[in-house]
Formats: sequence, structure tokens, C-alpha cells
Amino acid sequence: MSRPRVLTQIRLQPEAYAVLEPHAEIVTSPDSAADVWYTDASRSDAVLVSGLTYMTGPVMDRIGLRLQTIARAGIGVDRIDLEAATERGILVVNTPDGPTESTAEHAVALILNLAKMVGLTDRILRSGQGFPPYGSLPAGLELRGAVLGLVGLGRIGSRVAEIARVLGMRVLAFDPFVSAARAEELGVILAPALAELLEVADVVSIHCPSIPETYHLIDAATLALMRPGSYLVNVSRGPIIDEAALAAALRSGHLAGAGLDVFDPEPPAADNPLFALPNTVCTTHVGSYTNACLVRMQVMAAEQIVYALTGQRPPDLVNPAVWDRRRKF
Repeated sequence: MSRPRVLTQIRLQPEAYAVLEPHAEIVTSPDSAADVWYTDASRSDAVLVSGLTYMTGPVMDRIGLRLQTIARAGIGVDRIDLEAATERGILVVNTPDGPTESTAEHAVALILNLAKMVGLTDRILRSGQGFPPYGSLPAGLELRGAVLGLVGLGRIGSRVAEIARVLGMRVLAFDPFVSAARAEELGVILAPALAELLEVADVVSIHCPSIPETYHLIDAATLALMRPGSYLVNVSRGPIIDEAALAAALRSGHLAGAGLDVFDPEPPAADNPLFALPNTVCTTHVGSYTNACLVRMQVMAAEQIVYALTGQRPPDLVNPAVWDRRRKF
């Protein structure tokens, strides 16, 4: 029997390489649009894809029948057609625990940046305007005693709640899948409805998945429910927010500011109206981009691939219905 083969689009850290190497031949080929990548993929039992790669049914068919596992070093699998993978017997695995700490810290960084006007005043100084006259800018927000509203209380939302409570914030959350016991453990008050959270929060931070039910969850109607002068932060997925409605709410002054690490589409157009507004802080989907997180996610992805290659069910199998009909090495 030939040795299993793993194709990776990302250059592996030594720690991840050490997990995979005893079990498989490892080939690095970054460009999923090139013919050479398809050739390499067709000779592989597993592929570790970047977050920019679309794995559709036709792509899977072009790769061929040898492929058993598609892995993502991260959470988002929205560019992988899970139904198509399941139909073809291909396992899809990710690393949901990997980005938690770094992404949660990034959300808090955006909150602090907005509340303390870091980005706004930095741009003023860099433009050569000097110090603005006292009182000409809206006052910032002191976080101690302020209300943070979390839309989603999963891994990342829970960690944001812990950090926010250390800062002295009162934390509310809307998540219909979280128990009262879990919220109490975190010191979080559960809101019975999204509207009730939006109406009282000084800062709203998005931490829910991008699924059909959450598409434009934050739109003109829900933005209108937010407190005048409040802030919105999104480190989850771009399609959750209607960007045109958000831009309008920021221009009108209804919202004091927004911090965004994700957009719809990605990468965003250079002339995205949100970039021209003084009360936005925008980053390039780098919430999880830290050395510690990169190593952690790659190691976790490698571990998931090893489970699959050795015939064991991966703990982070995204499409569990495939298990009994999976392709086997």
C-alpha cells in the first residue's frame, strides 16, 4: 500500500509538519487556480486549503476520487460546499478551538480603539491637522460600567465576555442555543430577543456564524434599534451585516462608530464607503493572525487529517453525515 499523501496550500509550521510527517508524504502547492495544483490534488488523500479557496462540487470532481479529506486551519468553511462533499464521501474538518483567543482579543482591541478614538485621532494627527479644538470631537466611551451586547456566545463570544468583565463592563448576550447555566457561569445576562439586547447595549459585538438565518441579521431595521451613539464590532463574517445600511447609520451619527475585521465580499473593494468614514476602524481579516494562533490552528488541522488517514473519526468533523459513506484509503 502506498503512503498517504497530503497537499497543503499553506506553508506548515514545524510543529504541524511534525504531526503529519510520520503519517503521510507532504506536498506544498499554494495556487488553487493553477493546473499544477489540480494535478497535485488529484494525487492526494487530503488537502489543507486556505480560507480563500472555493471547494465546490465541480472542483471536487476535477480533483477526482482519491481525495478523502478537506481540512481548514480555522473555523470558516463557507467556501466549502458541505453538501457536495458529503455526497461524494469526502470528510470536511476544521479547527474551531484554534482562533478563539486571538480573535476574541482582536474584538476587544476594536472596542477599545473605537471607545478611545485611537484610529480617529491617529488619522487627524497624520493628516497634519494637529490637536483638534477641545470639544470639537464627540467624547469617547469609558468601558467600566458600559453594556456590551454579544450576538452569539460560542467560543469566541464567551472569551470576549470574560475579558470585558475584567474591564468592568456589564455583559449581555443573545444566543438561542446557550443555556442559562452557561451564561451564569460566564457572568453574562441572556437577552430573550435580539431587539432587547440592541436597545440597551453601548457596544454590540457580533460572534455568530454566517448561515442563511444570519444573512444581514444587522440591517437598517436592527441598526435603528441600537442606542444612539453606540458602537458596532464584527470579527465574525461579513454577510451578517448589511454594509450599505451600516454606512448610512454611521453617516447619520446614529452610531458613534464601527470596528470591522470582516467584509462582504472579501477582499472588499478599494472604494468601499465604510473606508471613507472617519468613525470606522477596519482591519484586513487578521483577527486570528498571531504566531500562537497560526501554530495552534495548523497543529489542530494536522491532527484532524491524521485521524482521517488512520481511519478514526475526526473530533472536528464538520459534515458528520458523511462518516458512514466516506471514501476510504
